[in-house]
Amino acid sequence: MKQAWLIEALMLVIAAPRALGGGQSPAAKAEIRAVLDAQVKAWNRGDITGFMEGYWKSEKTEFVGSSGVLRGWQAVLGRYRKTYPDRRAMGALTFSELEITELSPAAALVLGRWRLEREHDHPGGVFTLVLRKFPEGWRIILDHTSVMGGQ
Repeated sequence: MKQAWLIEALMLVIAAPRALGGGQSPAAKAEIRAVLDAQVKAWNRGDITGFMEGYWKSEKTEFVGSSGVLRGWQAVLGRYRKTYPDRRAMGALTFSELEITELSPAAALVLGRWRLEREHDHPGGVFTLVLRKFPEGWRIILDHTSVMGGQ
């Protein structure tokens, strides 16, 4: 029993600096911001396929939203195309209040807000992204996006 407690205490001591923001790589944060900036630019050009370049092209990619869980890059692309069939429906996208936390040298968590400026409405909400670093760069492996009322 004492040995298990000691192991847990050591794990906490090892993990605490990273959990408290230690060990954060400015380069990783900049690379992740670049992925998100490229997504916004693609979206605002009306380029959903370009927007999807920020996601991992895998059947294991996941999107969680009000309609449930979607699995697979192609399924997520299909959802975006169905929900935003044209430039007018897409509006102009902005991300704000981004908080990037590096979980390891190859994994990061991003919290933020999204907003669309459209002719007749301005939907928005919050998102949580899990990104993983691949040889081709950082990619979103899990996206949990929520719409918030009163935008």
